[in-house]
Amino acid sequence: MNFEAEPGYPELMQKIWLERGFRCASYKDQCLRRRIAVRMRARGVTTYVDYVDVLEHDRLELDRLVDTLTINVTKLFRNWDVYSTIAARVVPALWAGPERELRVWSAGCSSGDETYSIAALFHRHAEATETLDDFGRLHVLGTDIDRASLAAAQRGAFDEADFADTPSRLRARYFSAEPPFTVSDELRRAVSFARSDLLSDPPPAGSHSLVVCRNVLIYFDRAAQERVFASLHSALAPNGYLVLGRVEALIGPARSMFVAVDARERIYRKR
Repeated sequence: MNFEAEPGYPELMQKIWLERGFRCASYKDQCLRRRIAVRMRARGVTTYVDYVDVLEHDRLELDRLVDTLTINVTKLFRNWDVYSTIAARVVPALWAGPERELRVWSAGCSSGDETYSIAALFHRHAEATETLDDFGRLHVLGTDIDRASLAAAQRGAFDEADFADTPSRLRARYFSAEPPFTVSDELRRAVSFARSDLLSDPPPAGSHSLVVCRNVLIYFDRAAQERVFASLHSALAPNGYLVLGRVEALIGPARSMFVAVDARERIYRKR
């Protein structure tokens, strides 16, 4: 079905872009339509024309819609096997390197769970190797398109459900024991957050040793995925590492840009 031909659909896409800077055109149509339908059902409307009218009269609804479109499904140390492999195969290699600064980019960081989780792996390694004096060389940047998620990431406070995948030793070491469960000052000082759109903005300045972009690319069409892979590649330092989501894979030119470090956990290194 050609969704763009449906009454109200082009107007809806334009409104989302003009008022929130969210580019829908590169998202898979079926995924986009399903998520819009969630909000339409919540507001009791059945046509795009009627939903645009809802948005005209309720400014908060546009925020709810964009939040729905940007997915924002995350947990601390989500899929622990991935983090365990990063801790074993990536962190020691990068920590032993000669770089005076270690830059890590968490692309599509949502509410910061991934960003703090990555910082914890490096801090844990620094403790284990008695090199905590060097921890200040680590800079982890989390970026996302959703301002509400970034505000939550800055607060660094989490609910009980966010710890479902977190090993007890890491929870006890890096988060407060009482709600709201706040992240430790050591990790907070190592991370920062900024708004960025993977589809339209250039990668963050600087050369990154590690880029983590998990469960983001699956929502983009093939052309958009190829553009993002090129951007991630350009952001990486020589021999830098890229981590994707478990159901994501390199496509097109990206297959010659990276070599697999752990194919099962979707960990690659820049050629």
